[in-house]
Amino acid sequence: MTRHHLDDLLAIMARLRDPGRGCPWDVQQDFATIAPYTLEEAYEVVDAIDREDWGDLRDELGDLLLQVVFHAQMASEQGLFDFADVAHAISEKMIRRHPHVFGDVSYDDVEAQKVAWDAIKAQERAAKGEAADCSALAGVSRGLPEWKRAQKLQEKAARTGFDWSEPGPVLDKLAEEIEEVRAEFAGGADTARLQDEIGDVAFVLVNLARHAGVDFSQALRHANAKFERRFRRMEAIADATGVPFAERALDAQEALWDTVKREEAGNS
Repeated sequence: MTRHHLDDLLAIMARLRDPGRGCPWDVQQDFATIAPYTLEEAYEVVDAIDREDWGDLRDELGDLLLQVVFHAQMASEQGLFDFADVAHAISEKMIRRHPHVFGDVSYDDVEAQKVAWDAIKAQERAAKGEAADCSALAGVSRGLPEWKRAQKLQEKAARTGFDWSEPGPVLDKLAEEIEEVRAEFAGGADTARLQDEIGDVAFVLVNLARHAGVDFSQALRHANAKFERRFRRMEAIADATGVPFAERALDAQEALWDTVKREEAGNS
C-alpha cells in the first residue's frame, strides 16, 4: 500500500482545483465558502480529543490539514502565497516568539513569559504598520468565538490587577446579573435589553470558568453531550412503552427526565 506524504496531498489539491480536470465543486470554492468548513473541522478535532478517539483524531487532523492546503492552493492560484510560504511564516513566528528556546533569553516564570509574548506580538503588529494600541486589551482578535474573546479580554485585564482574587465575588456577580435578566422579563422582556443582560450573564459565566480553571468551551461541550445522551434515552424509554416522547405532556416528559437522571446516578 502506497504511503502518501505532504507533497502528495498538495498535488491532490492542485488536481482537484484544476479548471479542466478537477472536481467542479472544488473549483467553484473560494476563501469565504471554505471558511465555515475550516471552523467545523477544527471543532471536530477537539471533539475527537474529548472522546479520546485517537484513530478519529488522526482522521480529523487530516481533514483540518486539508483545509490549510485548500486555502493555500487558492492563494497560490491568485499569486498571493503558497503552502511553503505558510510553513515558512509559522516557523519564523515560532522561533521569534520563543527566544528562551531558540535564543539566549530567559524568563523568571511562566507569567513573565506571557508578558514577553504579548510584547513580541505588539512588535509584530507595529512592524506590519498597524496603528499602535497601548491598551492592556490590545491584540485580542475579533475573529475568535465570542466566549474565547471574553476569556482573553478578562485575562488581559487581570494582568493589570482588575480581577477578583477568588470565585466568591464572581458567583455574587452572576446572581446579580441573573436577577437583572429576571427583572427584564418581569418588565416586559424588551429584546434589546434582554440581549444586553443575557450577554452580561454569559460574560460572567466565562469569568467564573476562568477562576475555576475550567475550559468554558469544554464545559459546554460536556453539557451538550449530557443533554443529548439523556434526551435520547428518554426517547428510547418512551418508544418502548408505546407512547412517543413528543406526544407526552410536559410533566410526563419531565418525569422521564428524572428517571434517566436516576439511572445515571445508579450507574455511576
